Amino acid sequence: MPLRTQENWPHGAIMQDAEHTQFALWAPDAFYVSVELANGQSLPMLPQGDGWFVIKARCPAGTRYRYNIDGELEVPDPASRAQDGDLDRHSVVVDPLAYQWRHTTWHGRPWSEAVIYELHVGALGGFAEVEQHLARLAELGITAIELMPLAQFPGSRNWGYDGVLPYAPQASYGTPEQLKHLIDSAHGHGLAVILDVVYNHFGPDGNYLGRYAKGFFREDKHTPWGAAIDFRRREVRDFFIENALMWVLEYRFDGLRLDAVHAIESPDFLPELAQRIRQQIDPTRHVWLTVENELNQSSLLEEDYDAQWNDDGHNALHVLLTGETDAYYADYALQPTEQLARCLSQGFVFQGHITRHGEPRGEPSEHLPSTAFILFLQNHDQIGNRAFGERLHQLADPRAVQAATVLLLLSPMIPLMFMGDEFAADQPFLFFTSHHGELADLVREGRRNEFAGFSAFTDPHKREQIPDPNAEQTFHTSQPRLIGSGSANQQQTLALYRQLLQLRHRYIIPNLSGTQALGAHILGFGAVSARWRLGDGSELRIDLNLSDTPVVNPAQNDAVWLFQQPPAVALSEPGQLPAYCALVSLTAATPLQPLDGERL
Repeated sequence: MPLRTQENWPHGAIMQDAEHTQFALWAPDAFYVSVELANGQSLPMLPQGDGWFVIKARCPAGTRYRYNIDGELEVPDPASRAQDGDLDRHSVVVDPLAYQWRHTTWHGRPWSEAVIYELHVGALGGFAEVEQHLARLAELGITAIELMPLAQFPGSRNWGYDGVLPYAPQASYGTPEQLKHLIDSAHGHGLAVILDVVYNHFGPDGNYLGRYAKGFFREDKHTPWGAAIDFRRREVRDFFIENALMWVLEYRFDGLRLDAVHAIESPDFLPELAQRIRQQIDPTRHVWLTVENELNQSSLLEEDYDAQWNDDGHNALHVLLTGETDAYYADYALQPTEQLARCLSQGFVFQGHITRHGEPRGEPSEHLPSTAFILFLQNHDQIGNRAFGERLHQLADPRAVQAATVLLLLSPMIPLMFMGDEFAADQPFLFFTSHHGELADLVREGRRNEFAGFSAFTDPHKREQIPDPNAEQTFHTSQPRLIGSGSANQQQTLALYRQLLQLRHRYIIPNLSGTQALGAHILGFGAVSARWRLGDGSELRIDLNLSDTPVVNPAQNDAVWLFQQPPAVALSEPGQLPAYCALVSLTAATPLQPLDGERL
């Protein structure tokens, strides 16, 4: 007899009480499914309507199990809450209530307070090791850490975008309880925690859904990773929405960053996901929802999502700082200064403008608040998608990078930095995986062929020097050394970040609500002047010159200098903005107090 009639079941192994677990698998292309326990017991699952197989069994937390499909194939639970090692090992029943939270009164932080530090858990050593950095990040002025994807992937080394079990935290990083302890500890330091989630594709190794649930995919639509996920199906939608709810409710993540949502074909899925989360969280909690979206859909940011990664701003800045115009930087090669000015005054650069491919991209964004845009000088993509993973300070004049850092940390946009930015880390961040056999060969050669269109790698012999993603050394080379005295430049960079973040916390963050852009104009190549009216009525102005040539700069009246970089810049020459310079002024109704000796 069927357990009950229901249109959809919660995916995976859901504990009903201390001793019993319900297993549910959507397998419309299977005739027979059983739960195979590690102790040798086989539990035939009961077929339900619409392709579901369900059974309730005496299985406490810690039970190891796999699914058997038609007596032919044993697979992990696609909604496994944990793996007993790699993908070829058993899935594990997890008690979501087992962890005893310490900071139970934490309700998050307002989005306006976000200062985001993106990191790779594996590169730092795992969940427990990341905890060792929380105190120093909080002291620096960081308010949120953003973890690159954690979904179980094949092997022990991966960026995380090859995940195939979205519900299971990567076993090589630690247990679900250790992840919760990391989040709990972060809250104790006043840090929010964001998780990068991948809902646009599954990794190429270890995904068996195509064998027993072909309806997860649609062959009429393809993405760069293969057949598109079919979000038209309720079972598929719920698979990902339940996943998002698990992270936010069970793990108490303070936000999600949705990767490459432009590859999600169903336009109504993203609003539904956001609305389901907003409906189920405690209304007193601050939960941030952000996206990466090449389509620049400002409509997504009007209600459902807090912000988008502003790749436009990064790309314009990168061209100005490095002169590089290969690949996607070609869209910013001709007018990078104008595009930077548009970014600072209107948000997106591409708001229906024509790309290098001759197609319009983006929607008007001038009506959105500055906080709807996440600005960065680097992130995992912009470093790691380089052939040798160089960091920005190794590609551009350090003086220009420091001036751009002033813009990053004192503009009304939400700043994001990548691990190691705060002290100009020397270590690269390379693309790494731990695939084997034919797939490893395909990934290595595919990676090298990606750079055939770059002028520096037209020679195939030069492409062969690009590090093998599967080599263990590639991973170890990418592990940053984040603690230590460092060189003079590193100490100077760290001091700059600390001072700028003190200023942001005192003068910018308290007045971000209601901020309005007042426009930006071009002073010369690589030089702009941008103004914003903050919520308290004060006027913030940033004059930026990323070039090696002084430019004419209109005089300012009644302005109080909030910051100048470099510190010794000569301000006695009216009407001129020196090379590699950033000046920040704040015109306020009440006098500003100096920050000398002040700490957050």
